Amino acid sequence: MKYQLLPKLRWGLVILFLVSSLVFANLAYSNNSEFNRLEQILTGYGFIVKQEIPPKINNSGLRPYGLMNSKTKTIWINPVVFELGNARSVLIHEAVHAAQTCAGKGQISLVNLDLEPPQFTRPYFMRYHSYRREIEAQAYTVQVQPDSLAIVIELLEQNCS
Repeated sequence: MKYQLLPKLRWGLVILFLVSSLVFANLAYSNNSEFNRLEQILTGYGFIVKQEIPPKINNSGLRPYGLMNSKTKTIWINPVVFELGNARSVLIHEAVHAAQTCAGKGQISLVNLDLEPPQFTRPYFMRYHSYRREIEAQAYTVQVQPDSLAIVIELLEQNCS
């Protein structure tokens, strides 16, 4: 009896694995297409998007998920974010910084954003000091919005065109 149940259980697991693989593949494709679209928009505004480990920040030795250099208009996206499933939100965060760079004509500055940071985002930007805190608050605020892609594209159009 035990041996007859085992093959059925295996086939059930195989089918479950195949179905869930298809679902996750479609989800990843959706996120990748949005990532690619935003990457194209950024490139159109003169930004360089590199999918590689960002340079170390300060002397901390930390390698962030994303980084933007406003002087060179270079955005680094750490490849690990694709495995973690948050590449889209990391690029959106860095794209807000790109819009801020355009708004400041090469110097990062605040953009016109009519959104308040959600309470749960506070720990992420409160570690920064003064003006940098406001800059990061805007990026985290946009990053977590349900329509974050549309918001960041609008910010880029308003500030980089």
